[in-house]
Amino acid sequence: MTRTKLAFTQVDAFADRPFAGNQAAVMPLDTWLPDAVLAAIANENNLAETAFTIPATGDADFELRWFTPAVEVAMCGHATLAAGHVLMAGRDAVRFRTRKAGVLTVARDGDRYRLDLPAVPVVAQDRADVAAALGVPGAATFQSASAAAEPAVIVLLPDEAAVRALRPDFRALAATGVMAIATAPGDATDIVSRVFVPVCGIDEDPVTGAAHAALTPFWAARLGRDAFSAFQASARGGHVDCRLAGDRVLLGGGCVTVIEGLFAL
Repeated sequence: MTRTKLAFTQVDAFADRPFAGNQAAVMPLDTWLPDAVLAAIANENNLAETAFTIPATGDADFELRWFTPAVEVAMCGHATLAAGHVLMAGRDAVRFRTRKAGVLTVARDGDRYRLDLPAVPVVAQDRADVAAALGVPGAATFQSASAAAEPAVIVLLPDEAAVRALRPDFRALAATGVMAIATAPGDATDIVSRVFVPVCGIDEDPVTGAAHAALTPFWAARLGRDAFSAFQASARGGHVDCRLAGDRVLLGGGCVTVIEGLFAL
């Protein structure tokens, strides 16, 4: 039996070396496969995200979709950065048309990349359920207000040590139905965060571009400036350069290719 073989690249995004940042599979296609097949491939890859692209016309170079091992998501930053890294050959920038987040751009920035995402505003809202699931009852909480990304709640903590010490109840966190973003002023960077998304099948996400689309306007207002440094303090860890540009967020980071091969259906 002849099997279909698809090009497959695994990339560590928001990383300057292998085994850091967040893992993403990038699989360029000629046309969309059935949704059930895309979901099964992402489940087989078992990475935080698998990015699928097809060629586009008009205002974008490619159409882009992202799947976790469990669900398709509205916006994913690190896998967009990884897709740009894979498809950048001969270009200075790559534009991706997405289904809910609009057109996203990855551009060269020296030996790194700059990712352009829509800013995700947040408003103060009592989400005691999220704070309790993180083990920090009484912490200030803020709810995202955008259809361009998954629902998210920012939980503001006093310092980096408090963020690193979190031991969430993942079952309770999944029941809240949101991405939980714990954040505080950083020690070596301006801000620090950890991101938990059990509702999408990912207990702790290593480095999350979509979370920084909310963290950037959130912290820009608190720091009194539009540009700052961030570190996501997961086990893998990753540095993100953040800048607010009107209603857009520009995130800087590197990518490292770690696997190239074929996926056989």
